[in-house]
Amino acid sequence: MSPSQWTVLLVGLMVIVCQLSFGQRVIENKQRTFEIDFDNNTFLKDGEPFQYVAGSFHYFRALPQSWSRILRLMRAAGLNAITTYVEWSLHNPKEGVYNWQGIADIEQFIQLAQEEDLLVILRPGPYICAERDMGGFPYWLLHKNPGIQLRTGDVAYLHEVRTWYAELFSRLEPYLYGNGGPIIMVQVENEYGSFFACDHKYMEWLRDETERYVRGHAVLFTNNGPGLTVCGGVEGTLSTLDFGPGTTEEINGYWDDLRKHQPKGPLVNAEYYPGWLTHWQEQEMARVPIDPITTSLREMLADKVNVNIYMFYGGTNFGFTAGANEMGPGLYTPDITSYDYDAPLDEAGDPTPKYAAIKQVISEFFPIPDVPVPTPECKISIPWVTLDPIDSVLNRHVLRAIATPKITNATPLSFEALNQYSGLVLYEAPLPKNLNTDPMKLTVEKLHDKGYVFVDSLFIGTLSRQNSINSLPVPLGIGEMLQIIVENEGRINFGTPNDFKGILGNVFINTHVIRNWTMTGIPLDNIGKISSFIHNKLQENGRHPMKQLKLLRGLPIQRGPTLFHGTFNLSRTELCDTYLNPTGWGKGVAFVNGFNLGRYWPLVGPQITLYVPRHVLKENTNEIILVEFQMVKKPFATVQFDSFPTFH
Repeated sequence: MSPSQWTVLLVGLMVIVCQLSFGQRVIENKQRTFEIDFDNNTFLKDGEPFQYVAGSFHYFRALPQSWSRILRLMRAAGLNAITTYVEWSLHNPKEGVYNWQGIADIEQFIQLAQEEDLLVILRPGPYICAERDMGGFPYWLLHKNPGIQLRTGDVAYLHEVRTWYAELFSRLEPYLYGNGGPIIMVQVENEYGSFFACDHKYMEWLRDETERYVRGHAVLFTNNGPGLTVCGGVEGTLSTLDFGPGTTEEINGYWDDLRKHQPKGPLVNAEYYPGWLTHWQEQEMARVPIDPITTSLREMLADKVNVNIYMFYGGTNFGFTAGANEMGPGLYTPDITSYDYDAPLDEAGDPTPKYAAIKQVISEFFPIPDVPVPTPECKISIPWVTLDPIDSVLNRHVLRAIATPKITNATPLSFEALNQYSGLVLYEAPLPKNLNTDPMKLTVEKLHDKGYVFVDSLFIGTLSRQNSINSLPVPLGIGEMLQIIVENEGRINFGTPNDFKGILGNVFINTHVIRNWTMTGIPLDNIGKISSFIHNKLQENGRHPMKQLKLLRGLPIQRGPTLFHGTFNLSRTELCDTYLNPTGWGKGVAFVNGFNLGRYWPLVGPQITLYVPRHVLKENTNEIILVEFQMVKKPFATVQFDSFPTFH
């Protein structure tokens, strides 16, 4: 044969091989189907009737080093599926910037679930609630387009969702069940029936946008509370409900109401609550007794209801990720850092008595796999770690090191206008002159969320959105420069979607509107800069932390939020889970080895300790930094690490 004939023959053979390979994949994929048998009110997995019992585990609430262990414990309890939200803000923290590494490596998470023989139910939102900052929406949407109408047919919003879904599903399409992966169901929106807009056109658009990628390789579904299917459901998807334990009559009533809108199809409780969420300033952690949980679960499984236990593992709202809810005196109540949720697996991923009880119920309906059950992680306590007070963030050299450049404006600007995610913003403006009332009355309109008020760096008082306190007296003649440090305590996750932060209205001294503001961002997400500043300060002054403790018991941090620094040593055998206990401190943010553990607020509780995963710790020297906003109610600045969590 001539070279050209050999080439033609070779190409032909390659085409035949590719066709055979493609044909084999088609056959394999045809054998992998997950669909609905409406006539028999069941799912069909590969053509066979299928019922699932699943548990919620949000990958972004645990470090990836612990994912396998938690997934194994879930499978060992008899679960055959797991459910997870996808957090848009985690993966897309800035416009055009995407993160798929570390705690954001959702592909690894799905692969690990499949290795544990767990199917996956995906809830991509784009709104997820989940007690997360802004319900999972990235804050920069409000910076880019302050008038954007989230969760509606607003063209600007739809454009951002389409861009995000193209990035997300380009990675997740291969993991759909029909494509050989473990994802059997994909949610459209989330509890939309509870949202005021009730925009059916938007729901239809989002259904179609989702189906562009799913293409029948998984089941589309919506999820709503009982009685909310009319606005929350959309044709072409399976309507599911969410509710906690109840009487047989109550639960049957929920299903009867659903059948008015969806006469046929499998019944699904997509969020069955074994616990509940908790907010700062509540009296105690939310707890749900075991017996009602197991009773309702047993009845639902016996009735062939598909159940997802929310949460099976709750985890932690590390960093600034905790959200808030519209409730309380100021229609604002922030969520605590812990998302323990009184779940079957506690915040450290260890089984609780609730785990054993639920496993027993599941074993009555599903085979319990013969897999090794991981033992609880080791725990460690450290009785005494001394911290050195470094400096106030109001000091100019501190601001130069850790803050963003100043911005001036006639009126105050929001965090979002300043393109800042969280942390603090310092608002400064000159006080009016020629006033003769003593004290003067300071009033701040629409303060979101907490304001620490100073005059010439002298502390005056605190304002609070949560407690509906927006004014306080200011002594006449105390100084010339008004300073308000505003703290973002978490954007609302359920209710108002556009929860801007900062000072959103006018500021008054008596009836005088204060103008000509200077704003300085202190985002507190640049821990590298903060740590470098602290180390330089210690080195310059030749200070040892133990020599500089001159705090007086009970006095607030009079000169502004203050940086504290300390170190502690661990051997290799001491690298275990632990809990930072800041009892005696006021409120602030804690970092260990540069990792943001989240907000602490032992003054009000009910959460006292912060969970410290062992993977954050290291052999030899470990560094702890606190940014304390309020006070240290002890003669020396010390913290301890406990081997157990403490809640009121």
